[in-house]
Amino acid sequence: MITLDLLLHFWTMPFMVRAVIVIVTLGVTAGVVGVFVNLRGLEFLTDGLTHAVFPGIAAGVAFASSGGPFWGAAIAAAAATAFLSLLARRGVSSDAAVAVVLVAMFSVGVVIVSRSHDASGQLEQLLFGHLFTVSVTEVIVTAVIGALAIATVLITVRSQVMTAFDRDAARAAGYRLTLVDLSLNVAIALVVVSASIAVGNLLVIAILIVPGALARVWARRLTSLFTIALSFAVLGGLAGLVGAFTISVGLDIPIPPGAAIAAVFVAAYLLALLLFVIVRRPNAGGPR
Repeated sequence: MITLDLLLHFWTMPFMVRAVIVIVTLGVTAGVVGVFVNLRGLEFLTDGLTHAVFPGIAAGVAFASSGGPFWGAAIAAAAATAFLSLLARRGVSSDAAVAVVLVAMFSVGVVIVSRSHDASGQLEQLLFGHLFTVSVTEVIVTAVIGALAIATVLITVRSQVMTAFDRDAARAAGYRLTLVDLSLNVAIALVVVSASIAVGNLLVIAILIVPGALARVWARRLTSLFTIALSFAVLGGLAGLVGAFTISVGLDIPIPPGAAIAAVFVAAYLLALLLFVIVRRPNAGGPR
């Protein structure tokens, strides 16, 4: 059984310290980038990029040594981002392009995993990550790539905000929308790459989409959107991590921390929707 002393001091354990650093880093990064994902309605694109990274990670695990999953994810994300941007310029429907990339890339990843000797074990790790066993190198890579993602968004923040609320006005103001779209796609791809190896494909989707969606339910100003999304991403991630640790150690029921965090995010979002319907402020109109 888990003891109170163990719960109080779990954060001093090296593997938990690394996991906490990764979750806090991803929470901050996804809290910022995820708001623009929600404002721009790019949830499906995010899902497509996440699935596009999957075969790169799978190939890295299957055919390369240490560092292979990271480079595989980076190459796959770059290829998918360039492909989607090219199709958008050609006038192809974005949803259609994302759907094609999603199905094609994810199926390739499943085929690669199925050819390995431990298909089920590798598939679970790729989907749910290995947050309890992240290495120091993975912590550093997550922090560096997360910083690049935030920098990419902050450099173009004015154009991103204007494009999110009025695309025609942004074009009239002289912003090159192709570059604006590409920079946000790159930021999303960077978050996906930085998170996929440590926390898995499924958590990447949850951590990029849910915080921004939850903030949109209650926030009435743009600044509130970022504050709520960032706070929820960090606190929800830590809650899921502690929950997975408690169940795994105390009840001897192994729970993937990535799955626990995703479950906490979804449950919190549904609760926020329920509370909003019950309270339903008369002037709740969305961020201004």
